[in-house]
Amino acid sequence: MVVTHGFGAVKEQYTDDVAEGLAAAGLAVVLYDHACFGASDGEPRQEADPWTQIQGYRDAITFLCTRPEVDPERIGIFGSSFSGGHVLVVAAVDRRVKAVYSQVPVISGGTTLSRFIPSESLAEIRRAFDADRLARFRGEPPAMIPLITATPGEPAALADRQTYEWYQSIEPERLATWRNEVTLRSVESISGYEPGDYIARISPTPLLLVVAQHDILTHSDLAYAAYERALHPKRLVTLPGGHFVVYGEEFKHTLALMTEFFLEHLAGSAR
Repeated sequence: MVVTHGFGAVKEQYTDDVAEGLAAAGLAVVLYDHACFGASDGEPRQEADPWTQIQGYRDAITFLCTRPEVDPERIGIFGSSFSGGHVLVVAAVDRRVKAVYSQVPVISGGTTLSRFIPSESLAEIRRAFDADRLARFRGEPPAMIPLITATPGEPAALADRQTYEWYQSIEPERLATWRNEVTLRSVESISGYEPGDYIARISPTPLLLVVAQHDILTHSDLAYAAYERALHPKRLVTLPGGHFVVYGEEFKHTLALMTEFFLEHLAGSAR
């Protein structure tokens, strides 16, 4: 199993609980921070580039394949939110993956950003993207933006109140390596990221897609539409609540779902 975190987060923000739960069920798990975040190396710090993170999944799969205790024919991947989109891409292009679990995934970065950013602000934001590129070309540090904000209307990568309130509920020890900032280019990268375009190519790898019914962060309707494009074998599970329900009151349920799913599809025949 490969397990990692979502946009701007670190592995201690409950993906460690996912890894421990899967390991307790007898699955070998590699858990890591994405490049440029938390305990991982990589520069510039706090840069969430989707394609670098996708390559990180594939490198983790390669690492697992070198381990004598791991059967390389039984590799599964877990992704949530931003990484929920990543695993759709990885499963579509890397046939070493034999089962993929995606919860509350980013399906269309462009559509998601357009719903968060008022049209009258788009031109100003694009000018900021362009200025950051010129500054980097001159060797200047990358522009940074807060990940969350307590002040409505203040610029942030995730400026909605729901995300801010969820971060306030996280135990401080889980945020020891987390920083409330990402590079501005991280936001620009989202605008061109369309993992839902890959979903029909996942088959014949089994897919379990988990959608929160009132997700206003990655948007439920986009996930439902993507599921319709996916080919079999596939399964859709819907949960009551918003985006963060998978880390809160529904966590035990989702852990049981993914454990059952991976044990079913990764059982195979012993080497």
